[in-house]
Amino acid sequence: MKILIVGSYGSFGGRIVELLENEPRLTLIVAGRSLTRADAYCKSRDRAVARIVPALFDRDGDLPALLAWLRPDILIDASGPFQAYGEGRYRLIEACIDQRVNYLDLADGSDFVAGVSAFNEAARTAGLFVLSGVSSFPVLTAAAVRRLSVDMARVDSIRGGIAPSPLPVSAKT
Repeated sequence: MKILIVGSYGSFGGRIVELLENEPRLTLIVAGRSLTRADAYCKSRDRAVARIVPALFDRDGDLPALLAWLRPDILIDASGPFQAYGEGRYRLIEACIDQRVNYLDLADGSDFVAGVSAFNEAARTAGLFVLSGVSSFPVLTAAAVRRLSVDMARVDSIRGGIAPSPLPVSAKT
């Protein structure tokens, strides 16, 4: 299975690569706007069991052509920030559906995530999944806010932050 990870040499995308790299049935396409950085990141994963290959991928480029060339089964968008995409913010989702590629992202902006539901029918018709907001932060935040605000008349604002966890360290005995 080929998985294209956009933003894969960044903090969150890199963590996804680290979590998937020991699966021999996978080809992980490390993609971003810098082929040099993607290549360097791939070379740093020298113990990976999965096949890891670099690719140049600019979400402002010709997305259908890029997807047709790379031919992934799944695209994971870890590039963000999703709320800053502006016009054409769903171009990547549209291209994935057009090219028959399953899509998921780590979006944490509620407006972006809510807008993805507009693609449900097209994805279902194509036999694909389109999932948005699959990062743990939106889910954990929503659960915490619901629980903590039960006795509150209203919540005016919430601030939070997140960073990917480091790899587990095994204890020496």
